[in-house]
Amino acid sequence: MPEPLHLHLLSDSTGETLEVIAKACLAQFDHVEVLRHFWPMVRSEGHLDRVLDDIERRPGLVLYTLVNSNIRRELEQKTRRRGIHAVSVLDPVTHALSAVLGQEAKGRPGRQHALDAAYFARVDAIQFTIAHDDGVGVENWEEADIILAGVSRTSKTPTSIYLANRGYKVANIPLVPESPPPPQLFSLRHPLIVGLTTNPERLIQIRRNRLLALNQAPETDYVDLEAVNAELGFARRIFADQGWPVIDVTRRSIEETAFAIVRLCNERIDAAREQAP
Repeated sequence: MPEPLHLHLLSDSTGETLEVIAKACLAQFDHVEVLRHFWPMVRSEGHLDRVLDDIERRPGLVLYTLVNSNIRRELEQKTRRRGIHAVSVLDPVTHALSAVLGQEAKGRPGRQHALDAAYFARVDAIQFTIAHDDGVGVENWEEADIILAGVSRTSKTPTSIYLANRGYKVANIPLVPESPPPPQLFSLRHPLIVGLTTNPERLIQIRRNRLLALNQAPETDYVDLEAVNAELGFARRIFADQGWPVIDVTRRSIEETAFAIVRLCNERIDAAREQAP
């Protein structure tokens, strides 16, 4: 077996950006054992030296985001002398933006985490979404940016939370034949309403696993093929009658479903702009 790769993620901020980039890049490689080492808030030469001593004991690849030019220079010189491979992951994009925008980068660590208006809007969206999960808060649905509708276990809640973290206020409602949705749902004007559907066999599998996890009997109408088909048909009729866009989540991850919904939102905004006088 090959030796595991020691991946050192070194940042003068929280290191969240590095973690996301490293995860995305590692997903392109199979059968690789990686030991991640996190080194956040490295903002002095003394701290850097202590980190490099540890890295030298467990050599591998260093990915870094450092905006302080002195600390960067120290890191680059010392890793080169010690034979350690180090890569600044944001440099290509930062340099390209600088050239296109015609201005220098500010060089402030953790600037993307500043408590600006967008941050507070995102917090507000998360709070709204949590308070309007599973059909709750009908009276406030007009304030939502997006409403997700679908039968049970079609990823409405996790997709809602993902979208909320991107700043969208989201409500979601389960569609149940025995309990039709409230009439307010059909008179909303502001929110984009999206229907979520899925393959019945896949839905049954997810529901059965859910019942087993809750130590409940896995043989009920909840997982009966005929009943599930009836549920999905009920939901599809509503989607068709209302002309709502529909996304099949069968083979989509939460992220893929969310991006498809964001694209629908953007298309809706573009269409409204084109129609504006």
